Amino acid sequence: MSETQNTVDKRIDGKAVAAGLRKEIAEKVKVRRDKGLPAPGLAVVLVGEDPASRVYVGSKVKACEEVGFLSRNYHLSVDTSEAELLSLIDELNADDAIHGILVQLPLPEQIDVQSVIERINPHKDVDGFHPYNLGRLAGKAPTLRPCTPYGCMRLLSAYGIDPMGKKAVVIGASNIVGRPVALELLMARATVTVCHSKTQDLPAELADADIVIAAVGIPKFVKGEWLKPGAVVIDVGINRNEAGKLVGDVDFDAAYDRVSAITPVPGGVGPMTIACLLQNTLEACEAIENA
Repeated sequence: MSETQNTVDKRIDGKAVAAGLRKEIAEKVKVRRDKGLPAPGLAVVLVGEDPASRVYVGSKVKACEEVGFLSRNYHLSVDTSEAELLSLIDELNADDAIHGILVQLPLPEQIDVQSVIERINPHKDVDGFHPYNLGRLAGKAPTLRPCTPYGCMRLLSAYGIDPMGKKAVVIGASNIVGRPVALELLMARATVTVCHSKTQDLPAELADADIVIAAVGIPKFVKGEWLKPGAVVIDVGINRNEAGKLVGDVDFDAAYDRVSAITPVPGGVGPMTIACLLQNTLEACEAIENA
């Protein structure tokens, strides 16, 4: 390998791409306000005291303020009943100043997550989890797209990586990331394999993968030697190791020497998830106005 190749930075900078998207959104909000139109409104609901959730909610509220959105934050106690949460969602569904509703997951065990997701007006479902929005994505006619998968695709696009004709392997089959990102890749004309806890030979599946999306939630689960030389890796995992340091699902250091591009953790997919939440809220606002 030449000296020039050794100095090439293979990191996909999610912070920079997200900052660019937030700037675009802020400019569009300013144009709206100059025309006398209301700012997009986002309501974020947190139930309980989960430390990670509180950090995420704080980041989302800060991002809303940065781009000029109306932001409302509802913090409910851990013993809130499902009926109480659904009642709040009904109020927000009926509130014309609110264009996006986000209920932070996970929820306490007494609350059924699917009931909550389905109670949100699908046109205000800026997380993109409602069956209506997932169905639109599956039907190749997306409206509000799940934020993390959408962020993954925008990162690929920002770096000129076209999935068309490529072999893509998704590790993880959750409704939040794995399944919808597989649909996104299919829509982009990739050949997609979804792997999960019952996949028998994951290294064999990864050996020919041009694009790898890791969303399994296990620190450094994906080994560097499993990856095809020159592969592109999008690491969705956000885990804490024994020392309390944030790490991804991929062994970053071992993978870095083999791949052509890889997202770091932190600083990769995370900022894009929040930026795409803002993008969804702006799109929801415009769609509701034009309905």
